[in-house]
Amino acid sequence: MDTALTTEQHEIRRALRDLLARYGGPGAIPAAVGTAEGYDPALWRRLAGDLGLPGLALAEEYGGAGFTATELALACEETGRALLPSPLLATAALAAPLIAALGTPDQRAALLPRIADGTLTAALILPGGSLATALGLTGDNRDGTWAGGGRAGGIQAHGEAGERRLYGEAGRVLDGHSAGLLLVAAHTGGYPRSRTQVFLVPGDAPGLTRTRLTALDETRPLARVELRDTPAEPLGADDTADATAALADAGRTAAAILAAEAVGTAASALERTVEYVKAREQFGRAVGSFQAVKHRLADLYVRVEAARSAAYHAARDPEAGPLALAQALEAARITTGEAVQLHGGIGFTWEHEAHRYLKRAAGDELLFGPVHRLRDHAAERAGLFGPTTAASGVPHGAGVR
Repeated sequence: MDTALTTEQHEIRRALRDLLARYGGPGAIPAAVGTAEGYDPALWRRLAGDLGLPGLALAEEYGGAGFTATELALACEETGRALLPSPLLATAALAAPLIAALGTPDQRAALLPRIADGTLTAALILPGGSLATALGLTGDNRDGTWAGGGRAGGIQAHGEAGERRLYGEAGRVLDGHSAGLLLVAAHTGGYPRSRTQVFLVPGDAPGLTRTRLTALDETRPLARVELRDTPAEPLGADDTADATAALADAGRTAAAILAAEAVGTAASALERTVEYVKAREQFGRAVGSFQAVKHRLADLYVRVEAARSAAYHAARDPEAGPLALAQALEAARITTGEAVQLHGGIGFTWEHEAHRYLKRAAGDELLFGPVHRLRDHAAERAGLFGPTTAASGVPHGAGVR
């Protein structure tokens, strides 16, 4: 496989890096996260208007750039480098692909152009408290237990086709407090014929309550969303369709995009640490001149580059998304942890950029991991350990040693 980037892809990366160097970056984070939206609306308009960022992977007929997930992943690698607080991941990587896959022609025509030009942001509401499970990254999402199983809990859809109303709540919703459109996964059909469908709910719908939560990583705003007899429109024309397969497909692509973003986070933390140990002196010499420090940095460099290769491969082949995400999240966690250590005492302060990178890595693994479950489910889907016996759950042919 040819992993070389095209001229256009290099240009996307360069233009975005230059823009973020002027208007974004770790120094701008406190002001951005302090807004009601949780990000800088003016910078978001620049990203959408000047670079068309939210429409990179959308078809040209909907006002997008007509590129693929690869270009969106490259863009997210740059936003990860800058720890950019933005609705890009929730809108372009999670919500837009579901609208494109499940929406009717009228729904796509009404919503996707507004997403492409940045005037509409969206959030995906998945009950159960685990994005990774609902998206099929750390377990099978087809049984619906992640959303309450259709008996209790989760979000329920009631009423006849075309007149649905939703009741329930979801926590830890990415950008859920500020999005103009909510895509809500809810149970419908009643037990035992319950199935999962996705519904469209405007941000100002009656019966909708959204509360911004305190998050470990303040650059990833999270919210609790409550729906109390809230009117909703089914996404798509078939009222009997089950959306779990579409959620899993979207999850694999989103995993590849998030992996690239995590690589950007790890790479930037490593670069900033290298610059710091070059300038910081101990015992009359630069900290970075000590052999032990050089070895640690070399190991981190190899880890980050390996994760980057995996992320780029997954952007072209989303089936590899969960494994690439596991590798990137692990690289980000280890690299940012080492960055704090190598910065010494200053790295432990709450406001220091090294600490912010560590919180981003830890927060992402809480949202989309953990790493060992991503790998475990990927191995299970690939049949790596062979079929399991019904009685014991032990892989067929496995012996006790």
